[in-house]
Amino acid sequence: MNQSKSASMLDARILVPAAGDAFRKLNPKSLARNPVMFVVAAVSLLTTVLLVKDIVTGAENVGFSLQIVLWLWFTVLFANFAEAVAEGRGKAQADSLRRTRSETEARRLVDAEGLEVESVPGTSLKVGDIVLVSAGEIIPSDGEVIEGVASVNEAAITGESAPVIRESGGDRSAVTGGTQVLSDWIKVRITAAAGSTFIDKMIALVEGAERQKTPNEIALNILLAGMTLIFVLAVVTIPSFAAYSGGMVPVIVLVALFVTLIPTTIGALLSAIGIAGMDRLVRFNVLAMSGRAVEAAGDVDTLLLDKTGTITLGNRQASEFRPVRGVTEWDLADAAQLASLADETPEGRSIVVLAKERYGIRARDMASLNATFVPFTAQTRMSGVDVDGTSIRKGAVDAVLKHVELATVATGSTRASAESVRELKDISDEIARAGGTPLAVVKDGRLLGVIHLKDIVKGGIRERFSELRRMGIRTVMITGDNPMTAAAIAAEAGVDDFLAQATPENKLALIREEQAKGKLVAMCGDGTNDAPALAQADVGVAMNTGTVAAREAGNMVDLDSDPTKLIEIVEIGKQLLMTRGALTTFSIANDIAKYFAIIPAMFLVFYPQLGALNLMGLASPQSAILSAIIFNALIIVALIPLSLKGVRYRAIGAGSLLSRNLLIYGLGGILVPFAGIKLIDMAITAAGLA
Repeated sequence: MNQSKSASMLDARILVPAAGDAFRKLNPKSLARNPVMFVVAAVSLLTTVLLVKDIVTGAENVGFSLQIVLWLWFTVLFANFAEAVAEGRGKAQADSLRRTRSETEARRLVDAEGLEVESVPGTSLKVGDIVLVSAGEIIPSDGEVIEGVASVNEAAITGESAPVIRESGGDRSAVTGGTQVLSDWIKVRITAAAGSTFIDKMIALVEGAERQKTPNEIALNILLAGMTLIFVLAVVTIPSFAAYSGGMVPVIVLVALFVTLIPTTIGALLSAIGIAGMDRLVRFNVLAMSGRAVEAAGDVDTLLLDKTGTITLGNRQASEFRPVRGVTEWDLADAAQLASLADETPEGRSIVVLAKERYGIRARDMASLNATFVPFTAQTRMSGVDVDGTSIRKGAVDAVLKHVELATVATGSTRASAESVRELKDISDEIARAGGTPLAVVKDGRLLGVIHLKDIVKGGIRERFSELRRMGIRTVMITGDNPMTAAAIAAEAGVDDFLAQATPENKLALIREEQAKGKLVAMCGDGTNDAPALAQADVGVAMNTGTVAAREAGNMVDLDSDPTKLIEIVEIGKQLLMTRGALTTFSIANDIAKYFAIIPAMFLVFYPQLGALNLMGLASPQSAILSAIIFNALIIVALIPLSLKGVRYRAIGAGSLLSRNLLIYGLGGILVPFAGIKLIDMAITAAGLA
């Protein structure tokens, strides 16, 4: 599923089936989804019937009519081919997903206590069933871990070989059918029936079977259909003008004029652009549950990002030891390291490393010290060690001060001096204002000082936020930290605003507030408490490692569970909108050039003065008409790579972006047909085809 394994657009495994699909898509039901190409197919069928009639009756110019008819059908087939190639890339990915599904046997628990287990086919499992999965076994269906902890291989979905931990009671409880348990065991409550698992949904999405047209795409289709109807009315009036001049315009020429007038280029590529937009997300290991979500990502005004793991590295690191007066840095570092030797958290390990690197204090063996480690709990908010009659504790400043006070009352020992308490608080406030987290250290009731834990802001993240600002997107950092710490990190990271001490209700209220101002909001989350906000956001990106509730609430799922992808998702959405806009501009512009080729050629016999409009110096009326029709078909093929790859997005202002697109795709859309039609005219004239 990762991008490195995505199928190339030039892969024969995609192009060959796409060629066959182009003919299968001539089915009227398939063509009806694209009004412009449906009309082109209808007039192609009409001209085919007239051509057969001309051949039977021995009419003149049959060769010219045959070429026109062939290129009309090529126009339809090339449009179908563009859509088939876009779908083909998704089908290649779907095939790899299908290989992950297997008819596995599941060990279903018969009773609530789990004392009796029965073996059943995985396809017979129902929602609510509980299964036991041990090391080496395949998880039979989507579910949620209700007991146990295990490492799981999810490479079939994410493309990453590193196993992940799945456990009950947290935000890493969701498991996916088809993935393999590598160690230990877990009990899984099934949350999806056969045929509606996450992998089934992925297959349907990447194949395009469930792709719904986006609102903008529907609106553009209506506009194109309206333009087509207008040109139908315009073309049917031409025979009357010709008759007034004493002449007649052949039906084949009228059809050629009609097809070159209508916006066939964007009509042919519109569906492929939408499919390719979703495909780019899939290759980026993000599943969009609808095309609307991709499109909304391109229009996002406000981006909500969690601090931990998105803006910061996720693990706070010890950066310095700040002792109170009368205590040396070495004494504080020694006590802090001793209290952290059995602390396996990233923060605890960083304290041990900092004491060793800065003061040369080597880690000691806890067993040889005959020490008792005191683990951290949510109630005490401290951890520490008791060794040789000495008690050392480290933890939240208020918790340590309370511990000192209680110890003083219990033992009758000397209370920590008011001066050391005041100094400890001053140091802690200074660290908090700088965006750090203070950890106080106490030894036998004596305050030693504070460890400065620092959130490490990711390298280059400030530049990324500056880029988003240039896009016109407001960034808001969400964190559970206190406002002082949040403000410092927000300033260092360069976000526009922050929400401190955030609760699920706060997040939901912020999203609704932004939406009430007419803004589109994007956010990511992984926990059940994020589900309301994910459902409310216009673009809700759920982490694949998160809970079932979060995955169901979001309209996108990040298979790699990387919150920073929210930034890339916005860029991909903008690229989709830009590609559609750029090719629409090019399509309408190149129609203008085709008018100069075909209209003077049609009426030159009746109105010789129109020869002044033959700016390209085309050889004859027949070559002009044929050249325009050939160009009209070939330009579709030429633009397929651009429609699938997408127009490169740059973070520049809307005005600059519009000017750039008009210059490249507007002016280019006029100039390219002039050159292309002239070259085709020269070629067919030299070959004697017209």
